[in-house]
Amino acid sequence: MISCTEAVRQLWEVVQDEPLTTDPARIEEHLALCRRCCGEMEFVVELNRFMAAVEESPLPPAVESRLDIELDRMEVDEVT
Repeated sequence: MISCTEAVRQLWEVVQDEPLTTDPARIEEHLALCRRCCGEMEFVVELNRFMAAVEESPLPPAVESRLDIELDRMEVDEVT
């Protein structure tokens, strides 16, 4: 099974319209067992809806920076 870090990274890749590097079935398997990542998935779905509703533009640099920091923090939490 993939780690939380990998599952969340893949969810964010979906938001950024990047190709998945993990088989979607492995992500689904992880989400079926991990409540924390299910919450992340719900956030990603809502963010996708929001982004689709606004004018197409890149994320503001401050928002993108905060997302990167959060992903890095999650990766550290996964290791420890």
